[in-house]
Amino acid sequence: MDPLALALTPQVGPRRLMQALQSQSLSPEAVEETLGPQIGAEYRKVLRQGRAEREREQAEKLGIRLVGLWEAGYPEVLRQLESPPSVLYLRGEIPPFERSIGVVGTRRASAWASDWARKVALELAQAGVSVISGLARGIDTAAHQGNLEGGANTLGVLGSALDQIYPPENRPLAQKMSLLSEFPLGTPPQAPLFPRRNRLIAALARSVLVVEAGVKSGSLITAKFALELGRDVLAVPGRPGDPFSQGCNRLIQDGAGLVLGAEDVLGNLGLRVRPRPAVELEGPEAALHRALLELGQALPDDLAQALGLSPAEVLSHLTLLELKGLALALPGGRYGPGA
Repeated sequence: MDPLALALTPQVGPRRLMQALQSQSLSPEAVEETLGPQIGAEYRKVLRQGRAEREREQAEKLGIRLVGLWEAGYPEVLRQLESPPSVLYLRGEIPPFERSIGVVGTRRASAWASDWARKVALELAQAGVSVISGLARGIDTAAHQGNLEGGANTLGVLGSALDQIYPPENRPLAQKMSLLSEFPLGTPPQAPLFPRRNRLIAALARSVLVVEAGVKSGSLITAKFALELGRDVLAVPGRPGDPFSQGCNRLIQDGAGLVLGAEDVLGNLGLRVRPRPAVELEGPEAALHRALLELGQALPDDLAQALGLSPAEVLSHLTLLELKGLALALPGGRYGPGA
């Protein structure tokens, strides 16, 4: 008999699944004897409907691998959970634990936090570190995008099935990255499923970084799971009084590692920080960078007036400086110096 059919049977969680697998047979009679007549009846129904065969066929069409708790290829870090997923639905690859960082934060991210998350995720990718997040709006999206831009294998863990991408605007992004879910195909996104998703992010990553979060943010649930699993929790500080930073600031008060840039994350992971090559600037770029350092932040029109350049020239040079990490787009159309 098929263990996937038993895993898809209602009321059969990982404990009951492994209990039944210890017997020499997965026949309906053996399952009924081990798990009781009610579960035995449900199991017979799943077998009669051919649900396991259909699940495999549909997964194969979508390029999804099914990895059962009973299989050797099941990730060891997930076996250690109190209630590990019975079946994993995986498209792509799970990045190595030692070089993975969970990055989470608010869905209603501020412009600075999204820019920061994208930039740092890119720098982490260049150092060989993959981001694991939840493909949600806001910080998750920015971190996935930056990690992809840096060439890393970023992993999105979903609170829905892999054929039910949420939010829908992230479907193009999802096509470029690895995806993981514990939910059978066809399962829509539902609020109770997101905490279950969060525990997988915490388990698969060596540390968890919270970029921007309020005191009731779901990101703090991920941080809580991380602490329970013995993972380090890191946080980016925010302005005192900012409601979207209170969660991060309190995490730091409670002992979370304070992160100001990619170097802090790499240090936490025990990886060597790669020195940045010196960037030599000339002409208008050099003048523009000096102006940003002197002013702290400014509008492109003000920079154009101060330097005697056209607004189009300033925007062009600002874009080049951004690519070199020497300028940073800020809320309100302003720019400031980069790292």
